[in-house]
Amino acid sequence: MNKAILNKEVQEFINVNLRTEINKLVLKSKVFDEVENKEIAIQISGKLKSKLKLPSWFEAKNIYYPQKISIEQTSSELTADYKSSLVSGNKLIDLTGGFGVDDYYFSKQFGSIVHCEINEELSQITEHNFEQLGVKNSKFFIGDGLEYLSQSKDQFDCIYVDPSRRSEVKGKVFLMSDCLPDIPNNLDLLFSKSEIILMKTSPLIDISQGLKELSQVKEIHVVAVKNEVKELLWIFEKNYKGEVGVKTVNLDQKVNQFFDFELLVEGEKDCNYSLPQKFLYEPNSAIMKSGGFNQVGIQNGLMKLQKHSHMYTGDTLKNFPGRRFEIKEVISASGKELKTRLKRSKANVTTRNYPQKVEEIRKALKINDGGEDYLFFTTNMKEERVCLVCQKIN
Repeated sequence: MNKAILNKEVQEFINVNLRTEINKLVLKSKVFDEVENKEIAIQISGKLKSKLKLPSWFEAKNIYYPQKISIEQTSSELTADYKSSLVSGNKLIDLTGGFGVDDYYFSKQFGSIVHCEINEELSQITEHNFEQLGVKNSKFFIGDGLEYLSQSKDQFDCIYVDPSRRSEVKGKVFLMSDCLPDIPNNLDLLFSKSEIILMKTSPLIDISQGLKELSQVKEIHVVAVKNEVKELLWIFEKNYKGEVGVKTVNLDQKVNQFFDFELLVEGEKDCNYSLPQKFLYEPNSAIMKSGGFNQVGIQNGLMKLQKHSHMYTGDTLKNFPGRRFEIKEVISASGKELKTRLKRSKANVTTRNYPQKVEEIRKALKINDGGEDYLFFTTNMKEERVCLVCQKIN
């Protein structure tokens, strides 16, 4: 951590040059004796990445930014705020503190927090930034969080951990035991120090596989921001043996969408099926990730188009955790009927449980992206390929 970056003239240069092309800046003659141009470029890049994701950091003075990967991997303020609403108490320890965005919000819910971070520079950066942000109830430990926990005599109201995938593990699907720290094999240690554990994982983790590896899981929160799933939150409670509750949330600065169900109940009863009625309902991405395909239909009094299509229909307009459409026309996707009746130069095309890709459909029908029409290519309960011509309901 180069503290010369915090000099007044350097900070002023960073703020004035936020629109400067970073590659050109790096190649220029050295601007300041004690700071490399590359270091300034990192600060400019970090601040720009924080503008929407971390507005509190962006607006604060004398914030020090780490390498871009630390900002890319950290929670957004929106998800950190939601996360902090799930737990509270006197003491919290974060075993994988990182850039500290989650801990900034946890500090509002707990009397004191311990931020553990194995990267010495990142720990120093976070400690400095907390001073600028007015966080006064935090303690910083540079080193392995599990090691600190095993040696600590303290009990905590909550342990928070954000395991990262080990670098040698390749592919999109991976196991909890592929991550560091290895939570499945360290649960006994964690529960010896706290009754409650809150764990954040990548949305790439398969929920059913995670539950096979883990025990004492009470809740799973699927968190999306503007219909993009960002993280899974796992709440463990010591000796818990009840049903796992799944809570989905789609965060938006205008309206947040919530939908909850129990995993056991989801598997007990199928949703009823129907041919397309007046309205079409598409669940948000958090629900799609959660697997609550029967319960979202049952709880909202809707019928499902087909088992694997995961779209719903009904004759009355309802509030729904996802997008809503009015069905204007149902066209068979077999034979010549589609090309004859679907004469449009522009439309929004979506496929669900359909053999062709969106790009293939656009090319075949000569339809550009955009416009007010929404075309859903899917399979109905009679196993027929159809196109639903819809208009979106705000």
